Amino acid sequence: MLQHKDPFGSSEVENPSRRASRLRSERTGLGVLLVFALSGCISFGEKPPERLLRLTATQSVAPGTGQSVSPGEAITVIPPTVPAELASNRVPVRSGSTEVAYVKKAQWVEPPSRLFARLLSEVIAARTGRPVLSGRQFVMDPGVRVTGQLQAFGIDEASQSAVVTFDAAVARGTAIQTRRFEARVPVSAIEAAPVGAALNQAANQVAAEVADWLK
Repeated sequence: MLQHKDPFGSSEVENPSRRASRLRSERTGLGVLLVFALSGCISFGEKPPERLLRLTATQSVAPGTGQSVSPGEAITVIPPTVPAELASNRVPVRSGSTEVAYVKKAQWVEPPSRLFARLLSEVIAARTGRPVLSGRQFVMDPGVRVTGQLQAFGIDEASQSAVVTFDAAVARGTAIQTRRFEARVPVSAIEAAPVGAALNQAANQVAAEVADWLK
């Protein structure tokens, strides 16, 4: 009987079914090794913080309050545009004139433009007594349209303060008016909780000034 000596010195011929099983096991092991190797190179994003930040209007319309105005007198608030540094849910920290970082473990529940537009709507309605529509409702009667650009909504490291800068644009028919509003509120530390509180205060201050301007 002929025997085929394999390269590793064995003089026995491996059973075909056993050989196929061994090859499958080797391939499976290699796949597992590749997965572990890749897991050390690929990141699927940072773990979200335990708590998220939001804005709360310090002035709001009381429940059950009804509002009505003549045609063209309603106010529509459209979320403002933002620069790239505010296009995420993180809180930027400006260092000098050219550098931007982000506050560790601080993240908004949604993009700042939407949060600010919602707070602005609430404060305007409370201070003017006029109904305020969202961008989705304006087809009913857009009236006075409020939009603009949120230039800053974060922390200035040099002055250790929260800064909200809003370039407002108001359209009444074909007439357009613009005005810049800004509020600065000191922060005790550049950490999630004090930063969120300071930005909330600054956002409410800007919203109140915009509401009074609309009057």
